[in-house]
Amino acid sequence: PDVSRSTGSLFAETGSAGAAGAGGGPPIMPLASPLMGKKKKPFLGMPAPLGYVPGLGRGATGFTTRSDIGPARDANDPVDDRHAPPGKRTVGDQMKKNQDDDDEDLNDTNYDEFNGYAGSLFSSGPYEKDDEEADAIYAALDKRMDERRKERRELREKEEIEKYRMERPKIQQQFSDLKRKLAEVSEEEWLSIPEVGDARNKRQRNPRYEKLTPVPDSFFSKHLQTGENHTTVDPLQGLGGLNTPYPGSMTPGLMTPGTGELDMRKIGQARNTLMDMRLSQVSDSVSGQTVVDPKGYLTDLNSMIPTHGGDISDIKKARLLLKSVRETNPHHPPAWIASARLEEVTGKLQVARNLIMKGTEMCPKSEDVWLEAARLQPGDTAKAVVAQAVRHLPQSVRIYIRAAELETDVRAKKRVLRKALENVSKSVRLWKTAVELEEPEDARIMLSRAVECCPTSVELWLALARLETYENARRVLNKARENIPTDRHIWITAAKLEEANGNTQMVDKIIDRAITSLRANGVEINREQWIQDAEECDKAGSVATCQAVIRAVIGIGIEEEDRKHTWMEDADSCVAHGALECARAIYAHALQVFPSKKSVWLRAAYFEKNHGTRESLEALLQRAVAHCPKAEVLWLMGAKSKWLAEDVPAARSILALAFQANPNSEEIWLAAVKLESENNEYERARRLLAKARSSAPTARVFMKSVKLEWVLGNIEAAQELCTEALKHYEDFPKLWMMRGQIEEQCENMDKAREAYNQGLKKCPHSVPLWLLLSRLEERVGQLTRARAILEKARLKNPQSPELWLESVRLEFRAGLKNIANTLMAKALQECPNSGILWAEAVFLEARPQRKTKSVDALKKCEHDPHVLLAVAKLFWSERKITKAREWFLRTVKIEPDLGDAWALFYKFELQHGTEEQQEEVRKRCENAEPRHGELWCAESKHVLNWQKKTGEILAQVASKIKNTF
Repeated sequence: PDVSRSTGSLFAETGSAGAAGAGGGPPIMPLASPLMGKKKKPFLGMPAPLGYVPGLGRGATGFTTRSDIGPARDANDPVDDRHAPPGKRTVGDQMKKNQDDDDEDLNDTNYDEFNGYAGSLFSSGPYEKDDEEADAIYAALDKRMDERRKERRELREKEEIEKYRMERPKIQQQFSDLKRKLAEVSEEEWLSIPEVGDARNKRQRNPRYEKLTPVPDSFFSKHLQTGENHTTVDPLQGLGGLNTPYPGSMTPGLMTPGTGELDMRKIGQARNTLMDMRLSQVSDSVSGQTVVDPKGYLTDLNSMIPTHGGDISDIKKARLLLKSVRETNPHHPPAWIASARLEEVTGKLQVARNLIMKGTEMCPKSEDVWLEAARLQPGDTAKAVVAQAVRHLPQSVRIYIRAAELETDVRAKKRVLRKALENVSKSVRLWKTAVELEEPEDARIMLSRAVECCPTSVELWLALARLETYENARRVLNKARENIPTDRHIWITAAKLEEANGNTQMVDKIIDRAITSLRANGVEINREQWIQDAEECDKAGSVATCQAVIRAVIGIGIEEEDRKHTWMEDADSCVAHGALECARAIYAHALQVFPSKKSVWLRAAYFEKNHGTRESLEALLQRAVAHCPKAEVLWLMGAKSKWLAEDVPAARSILALAFQANPNSEEIWLAAVKLESENNEYERARRLLAKARSSAPTARVFMKSVKLEWVLGNIEAAQELCTEALKHYEDFPKLWMMRGQIEEQCENMDKAREAYNQGLKKCPHSVPLWLLLSRLEERVGQLTRARAILEKARLKNPQSPELWLESVRLEFRAGLKNIANTLMAKALQECPNSGILWAEAVFLEARPQRKTKSVDALKKCEHDPHVLLAVAKLFWSERKITKAREWFLRTVKIEPDLGDAWALFYKFELQHGTEEQQEEVRKRCENAEPRHGELWCAESKHVLNWQKKTGEILAQVASKIKNTF
């Protein structure tokens, strides 16, 4: 204490001495200090290093002063928070709570062998820089490890969710088929759904509404007169119960000042007057009677409601803004138009008209304002407005057009437009509008004047050329070319004109000159535009012009190596647009450039087959085989075309030529055999096959030989040939199948089984062989053996939907539906994208679940013909005829080779379609010539039906279909 006091006095003295010096005496020099010469310490004023605790070096830590912990408080003292919850209202409670928080929960329940304690054991310790670094490293490691397993984990999670959803579908999914049906509910059906019954009791259902009866005037007057025992309001209190500042301040008019009673007579009069006014507003007088039209009254009421969707405050704001725009810039047309439109939207039509007329005064040179005014005004007034507009803007085309539109009489319209053309002779739009109203002769005269006034309008020149005679049209087009040397349409029209008048040799010259002339005038030849023009010529019937255009532009701007690909695409595009002549011209050009390309000839041949005549196809194929003699398919197409036309000798001669070009070709041998056998020349067919077996022996030739003998009933010869064939081609499964089937036909089941078993040893991957053996066992009644065969087949040929399908059907035929369903589930797991399995699965379900199953099938196999066919059958079974027809059409379009689809479609049309529809299906089927399909092959490959045409087989298959689905 003494030291501090002496130090203080020393400073006090020094201060006073300084002050004295400042006052005016000589300044006292401070004493020389030993510290003055020393350097200042470098760490002063710098931040303390990390982890530095003051006094730690000398052990001056661990004591606490009162200023650190605040004033001492008793445990029972209340806390500062007045609204603390119970259990935290005293200082002791708070301290207890904090201690509980600090203590670690080291209970056994909180301990895990792998992770340790759930919480952090060192959470109470200080969190320092190195802790933060360690945490960051651990977090980075965790993230890295997580990323490594992320894809696998996400995939696993997705699979688990899918599996879970399959096992336990949401309620939403369970009712999805019913929800889908809601889309088909019509409005009438929806309205006819009965209301839900009311479960409340009678009193709740039928509450007695308060009956409000108007009180007669006599009641009031009676009670006002008898004032003995009814309660009255104290006049001193006023109406509100508060003392009013002015004495006797009753509401004026409620009570008469003198008497204090209601004047009923006046109330009645006022009410009658009001009613009278209302009625007079909505009534019309008919011979002294007043009749109120209720419909008219309601319409008036509706018209009083503003139809705009905006808020009233927004409208007021908009009005204010527009008003300020009009006032600040009165010569700004959009402001007047916007103001008028706003008033029109809010239903104030007269205000809108007044505003826009004011706008025409302020902006007399604005076309838009005048047009808006004409729109808002009624008929005759609008005409007057337009007349006024014309005076201000004599050169405005839009105003003249509007004036013509306002006229109802054609003569008046013509008059307006002629007047307009006097003022604005250069307007193409006015000329076109005026010409449209005229008769052809007058139109021609007008157009000849129009092209003088507007020599750069292509449309006017072309319109004039159309109306002129041939000679004059040529002159007109030549003139047009001089005036507009850069437009291709004039040249194309000239070519069309020459073609229409029989000068087809001129067409090519004109198109070639057109391209030369346009290039000379700096016009870029746009290939796509020209092809589009050619398509339009094709649709207009100008075939020569269309072909000339194609020939001229088809090669422009294409690299040499891209030519073939691009031209084929162009041809397909033309076919899609219905421009067949354009496509024909493209193919013709492509064949000139690539005469030895088999693929181009084939594309052209298929085009002719689908869209051309038989003659054009045969002519093309003759040229094709001359250029590509080694292309067997072209020879065969030619021969088939002749055969279909029943010209058998010509077909034979074509095949003979084909033999010369392609000696020992299997395809041509077999085509020749088919031609002979179809035309009942069996001996010739036998000789041809014998020759083929000696000169070009193949498995197919042997198979056809066996088939010919079999269908002709020579079973022994067929068996001998089959044995001979199997010596050479024992790995050809069809021969084993035929051998087994011949034995089955002869009722030799054991020999048939032996044939199939031998075949399976040589061809274990032939699914049809397994199916034949299984069906043989089933027919004999050996169901267990059939089942075992199919299981063995599935082991040898995993993921074979045909084998699974047969297994399912085997159980179904045996009446074991549960096993069939289980097998189907396994099959769909192994072959999830198999259309035939999904199609079968749909009809294994009970009727209510079929729709849901079909949706699942479509999700998995969207474009599979079997699934589409199953959906069509489903709609058919539900009698939804139009939808079923749509799905059948979709199926045969996506897979025209599926005979079953055609047969079902034909059966459907036989039951629900017209004769025309049945005939159309039959024709389309004959053109498609389907070869596949379970039901189809069963009939078409039957030995008794070997000579039947497609149409006959179609009818036969359709007759065997029973729509029991």
